[in-house]
Amino acid sequence: MAVQYQDYYEVLGVGRDAQAKDIKAAYRKLARKWHPDLHTGQKKKDEAEEKFKQINEAYEVLSNPEKRAKYDRLGKDWRMGDNFTPPPDWGDGVHYYSTGDFEPGDLGGFSDFFETLFGSGRRRTSGQDMGGFNARPMRGQDIESDIEITLEEAYRGGNRSLSLTSSKACSECQGRGIVDRGFCSRCGGTGNIPERKNLEVKIPSGVSEGSTIRLKSQGGEGYGGGSRGDLHLKVRISPHPVFTIKGSDLESEVTVRPEQAVLGDKISAVTIDGNVNVTIPPGSHSGQKMRLKGKGMHQKGGGRGDHYLIIKIDIPRDLTEEEKQLYTSLKDLRRK
Repeated sequence: MAVQYQDYYEVLGVGRDAQAKDIKAAYRKLARKWHPDLHTGQKKKDEAEEKFKQINEAYEVLSNPEKRAKYDRLGKDWRMGDNFTPPPDWGDGVHYYSTGDFEPGDLGGFSDFFETLFGSGRRRTSGQDMGGFNARPMRGQDIESDIEITLEEAYRGGNRSLSLTSSKACSECQGRGIVDRGFCSRCGGTGNIPERKNLEVKIPSGVSEGSTIRLKSQGGEGYGGGSRGDLHLKVRISPHPVFTIKGSDLESEVTVRPEQAVLGDKISAVTIDGNVNVTIPPGSHSGQKMRLKGKGMHQKGGGRGDHYLIIKIDIPRDLTEEEKQLYTSLKDLRRK
């Protein structure tokens, strides 16, 4: 028997490749908007009940991996017209049952399309969700944030205290966003309230710019008894007054006097490990690079990058009369 096709993705306003967190967010937003208790007047209330039923039916399917997979099995020809007839080998699918105070008839039951695919009734689990409908436990969302560290911390590793604001389910409405016949005043209808956290973060040695540090179970609070999500910290290395990072290599300038550049000399240069003695070769010029092998940042697979010293010649400004005479003599010699 042909039944009216239900596009659950369209009902929730998400794409067919939407992730679970996007489906959850879309559902919560629409369920708050169309909750029947928030509408007055019979006509508006009837419209809200119909919308609310469609939203819950769509979420019932798309939030359940097994049911969503079965729904998606309709394939690329999922919408061939207004009417839908399941394939002959579709089977009677997953069986569901209903217990407690909710029955499908509370809001007119599920659509014929739903019952054709999945059978009648609705699975019940612990954990309260929008509008009195129970929802299966759902893992909390992962949270992304930045953490800024110094170059020395990136090189050596260490511990860093971090304070950030996340969210947890509102205790007043149990994360539903609705109390009685109106929005929850404590959370403003969002279902979540801010939570300030102080964390101790372990910085691994050799962490690089843009890499991620994962803190398990420090993300968003789960729903219906579900576990918390994770916290993903994106590493930002603050600019250093001396060193510049180039991948696993370091660069810094080393200043030499004109005579040192011409004749060569031994000088002391600053590295991430401290001062080292280096030899300036004769005939050096500004911008020339000198490689200090294995003096850079730690690498992920072991070993270290290199440190490149960039020569900068310091031209003197305030010369004594004797120095001026010497430079003049040198100039005259170069003309010969």
